Amino acid sequence: MNDKLDNLLQQATKTKIDYSEVSVGNQVVFTHARNSQSPHKLHKINSITKSVVSLLIGIALDRKHLHSVHTPLSDYFPSLRDVEYPLTVEHLLTMTTGWDWPEMEDWGGRPMAMINSSDWLKYILSRPFKHNPGTRMIYNSGSSHLLSAILQKVTGMTTAEYAEKHLFKPLGIDEYRWYSDPKGIVIGGFGLELKAPDLHKLGKLMLGKGRAGTGTEVVSEAWIEQSVKPRFHTYDHIGSYGYHWWIMRPNGEEPAAPQPFFAMGYGGQYIFVVPERELVVTFASTLYKQTFLPYRLFKELLAE
Repeated sequence: MNDKLDNLLQQATKTKIDYSEVSVGNQVVFTHARNSQSPHKLHKINSITKSVVSLLIGIALDRKHLHSVHTPLSDYFPSLRDVEYPLTVEHLLTMTTGWDWPEMEDWGGRPMAMINSSDWLKYILSRPFKHNPGTRMIYNSGSSHLLSAILQKVTGMTTAEYAEKHLFKPLGIDEYRWYSDPKGIVIGGFGLELKAPDLHKLGKLMLGKGRAGTGTEVVSEAWIEQSVKPRFHTYDHIGSYGYHWWIMRPNGEEPAAPQPFFAMGYGGQYIFVVPERELVVTFASTLYKQTFLPYRLFKELLAE
């Protein structure tokens, strides 16, 4: 492990990895900060925001603010009552709505058409169907934004307020920034900024099956298990998908243990968790031309 950590340090030092941290069990075995400000500034975590929203959905279910992942979306968005295919909250969590949403294709990884619209919800809900719901995972930040809108409808709070009360404060996350769309809905697919070390707190929560370091249950163990269950294979170079969490499964095949799961954000933001080894590895980066570099470094660290 020491040789691998030395290699990680060398790679982190010569690239734009702003902060990285490795822990095994309760022991931090490695940290790297690009400069003295790296651990203390708010950092864009991009699509790791999606995985945070998934945790909030679990908390809302635990607290009975949400009834079920099988609740029809038409309960929250009346315009969907007349669509041909019934959609549920679970379709959003797995990104299997079937909408034509070429975010990873023609849009180059950024949903600018949604971002540039004056009404994000209207834009998302008006997308035509390309596949039958529940059959294919197509990466879709619009799904995550609808989850945030649902949270705001059922809790009477903004998604950021709900997160601060039920997720951030129990984990000791005391500073964040989370942007909203033009209609005041907190952005579900991206837009959250956290301090880099706070990514590790989220990773430790996942390793602890929903319990904070103090032993307090923040979200149920059952939700963590459901979130990281591989449901749809997605892209061979990334892995399979659960409830807004990725599972490392090359070519969709069941790998030999361990089986890491992770959250990933554009530009090299990652939370990797390996329960079999009690391992958590996090990266906050500005690697917009090398998004997958930390992914490769993690795989090297994991290799026997």
